Amino acid sequence: MRVGVQFTGSLGPNQTGRWFTFNWPQAWHVVWYPMPVTPKPGAAELQWNVQVERSDPNNITYWLTVTNLTGAPINFEGRYAVLN
Repeated sequence: MRVGVQFTGSLGPNQTGRWFTFNWPQAWHVVWYPMPVTPKPGAAELQWNVQVERSDPNNITYWLTVTNLTGAPINFEGRYAVLN
């Protein structure tokens, strides 16, 4: 299994944003999750949705929609885990 951080993001109070990452091999099974880094990890509440788009016969693009469910600004990392 391979894990890492693909991007960082910021959201204002109760704000929703969208990020994308592309050219991932379509044969890989990738799990995406936002990990809060501020405020203190564990104090933030995020909701996210991942959509997959085939960019060519061999690669895909992931679109991540992330919502801050709190009244405080938040910074987070867009983390991934490749399961195969």
